[in-house]
Amino acid sequence: MTEVAIQYGTALYELARDESLVDTILEQCTVLAECFQAEPGFAQLLCSPSIPKQERCQLLDDSFRDKIHPYLLNFLKILTEKGYIRHFSGCCKVYRQHYNTDNGILPVTAVTAQALSDALKEKLITKLSGVTGKTIDLTCRVDAECLGGVRLDFDGKQVDGTVRRRLEDIRSILTNTVL
Repeated sequence: MTEVAIQYGTALYELARDESLVDTILEQCTVLAECFQAEPGFAQLLCSPSIPKQERCQLLDDSFRDKIHPYLLNFLKILTEKGYIRHFSGCCKVYRQHYNTDNGILPVTAVTAQALSDALKEKLITKLSGVTGKTIDLTCRVDAECLGGVRLDFDGKQVDGTVRRRLEDIRSILTNTVL
């Protein structure tokens, strides 16, 4: 995360929290970040030094006025004027981190060889929620290289219970065993 994203994302979150708009701004940030990712040319246009800042801000006004909260629109304009619009997705990630912390939400990514059934997802969420005491926001990803088992990624940590990891551990033990 860049320093710009941390500072601006935190400032946006604090403003939204003070104005009781945290959920609204989060939802709109998420949609906008997805839109910017789907249409990278729009963000490039907002960064273009060949277009005056005033015109770029007017483009934001024309595109989003009455569609997003004025605070978020002004936030986009500030990022555009400062030349930081490319940091918007990072700002959204920082915003979400603050939201998750304040609301006791722990994002967890479960990586498995095959897609988890809904029943297994619920069991995993229940177990993790009981262990952590937090609400679990589970994202599932399939990676055939796991071979089996599950790897959990959360809070910058990794709990690896995959067959692949166990085989690597066995290989390491056998390689380092002196006869």
